[in-house]
Amino acid sequence: MTTTHDLTAPAAPVAPAVSAADERADLLGTLANHRHFLRFTTRDLTDEQAGRRTTASELCLGGLIKHVTSVERGWAAFIVEGPSAMGDFDAKTEEDWARRADEFRMLPGETLAEVLAAYAEVARATDELVASLPDLGAAHPLPKAPWFEADTRWSARRVLLHVIAETAQHAGHADIIRESLDGAKSMG
Repeated sequence: MTTTHDLTAPAAPVAPAVSAADERADLLGTLANHRHFLRFTTRDLTDEQAGRRTTASELCLGGLIKHVTSVERGWAAFIVEGPSAMGDFDAKTEEDWARRADEFRMLPGETLAEVLAAYAEVARATDELVASLPDLGAAHPLPKAPWFEADTRWSARRVLLHVIAETAQHAGHADIIRESLDGAKSMG
């Protein structure tokens, strides 16, 4: 038996092209979802609770939000300014690293409300930036750092994917910290 192929049959359906607006909406929607889960872990907490370490790590809920705020602010600046916005990590001083470590904890006098407000402002600015970018494919070389491959460039799109992944990862950390604090869960 011989099989014949009808070459006049219609081609397999092709997915419609995703518009730049749709892509931006998808990226920002995904980021908003992970931001929500991160913020949600702080519901009904006092400042003291937001600063409490509940696991073997140095992490606390307020510190995680401070860190994600700083990360998102830094990467948004990178999208606009390139590697100079982040500096050369190999040239960081002990004081620079100490300031970075302070991102992971609530410092005396800091309040959860202030930390959340700063995060909301950075989120608003990032969302406005993404909406106004002429090209998500515009790329810059990464700053010098031991964790980046030399001579690598990231597009605005790649940076946003990184911010989404970092936010999601820290939302998971926050969920564990919150459950250890008082048994509350984000889901389930």
